[in-house]
Amino acid sequence: MSELDSYNRNPLDSRQLRAFLMLSRKGSFTLAAKELHLTQSAISHAMKALEQDVGCRLLDKVGKKILLTQAGEQFRERVEKIFSEMRIARSELNKLGEWGQGRLRIGASAAACQYILPSIISELKTEFPKCSLSINPEDTHGIVTALRANFIDIGLTLEPEREPDFNFTPLFEDELMFLVNPEHPWAKQRRAKRSSISKQQYILYFKNSRTFELIENYFKSEEEIIKSVIDMGSMSAIKELVKIGLGVTILPPWAAKRELDKKQLVALPLGRKKLKRKWGLLYWKNKPKSWAEETFIGLSKNKCIAFAARNGLRSYS
Repeated sequence: MSELDSYNRNPLDSRQLRAFLMLSRKGSFTLAAKELHLTQSAISHAMKALEQDVGCRLLDKVGKKILLTQAGEQFRERVEKIFSEMRIARSELNKLGEWGQGRLRIGASAAACQYILPSIISELKTEFPKCSLSINPEDTHGIVTALRANFIDIGLTLEPEREPDFNFTPLFEDELMFLVNPEHPWAKQRRAKRSSISKQQYILYFKNSRTFELIENYFKSEEEIIKSVIDMGSMSAIKELVKIGLGVTILPPWAAKRELDKKQLVALPLGRKKLKRKWGLLYWKNKPKSWAEETFIGLSKNKCIAFAARNGLRSYS
C-alpha cells in the first residue's frame, strides 16, 4: 500500500478505541459495558469491527476473562497515547477559551518594532500576562505575505498598495526627509540643491521595502534619478554611516529624533512637494477578530495618538 493510499484510508473509530481501552482495563465485557453505559452486545460488535478494521486478533476470551493478544498489548500502548493526546488537546482548547489566554502574532516593520511596539506590548502584557505573543519583523510586502499564509494575525505597517482582501486602519502620517551630516553642503545651505540630488551617495532602507518604493516613485515624478544607493536593513547602521559623512539618507525625522536633537544630523525637505507615508494596522477583512487582536488595535490607536503628538505628526485616531 502506498503512503497516499494509507493516508486516504478511514481513520480508526474513536468509539471502538474507547471500548477496546476500557475492555483491556476491566478484562470483562460486562464491566466494560457498565462503565461506558452500553450493552454487552454493543461492546462485542465494536470489538469485532475493530479487529476486522486492523486486520488481526486483539483479544482472547478465556472463560469469562478477556485477555489481550500480543498484537492487542502493542495496540493498547498506541491507544493510550492517542487518548492522552486527546485529553491534552481538550485541556489546551479549554484554556484558550479563558479570558486572557490565547496568542497574538504581530508583524511589524523594523522602525515600528524599535519605536512604536514596545509601549503597546508592555501594556498588553501587563493586562494579559498569560497571552502568548510573537513578533515577526517584516516590511510591508512581507507582512502582506505573512497575513496571507496565516503566519501572523495583524500587521503594524505602512499602507500597502491595492490589497482588497485586507482592512487598513490608519493610525498616523509622517513625512520622509533628507538626513545629512552637519558638515554636508546641504546642511550649510539649509536646503537640498536640486542640481546635486542625483550626484549624492544614498544610504537607504532595503530596496524591496515599501519605503524605498515610495522614494523611487517620488523622484521619478520629480524627474530626478537616485543613482548611487547602498541599501541596508538597519536604521541604526544607516544613521551611523550618515553621521560620519559617508552619504545621505531619507528617513522620517522621528526615527532620528535623538540624533537631530544632539545636532549630529540635519533634516531637510525633499523638495517643494512633500513625501508622506501612512502608518496603520493591516488585517483580514472578513475574519472575526479575537479579543487579543481587538485589544491590540485599541492599544495601538491610543499609543499612536501620543506618539504622533510627541513627534508633531498627524494622527488618525
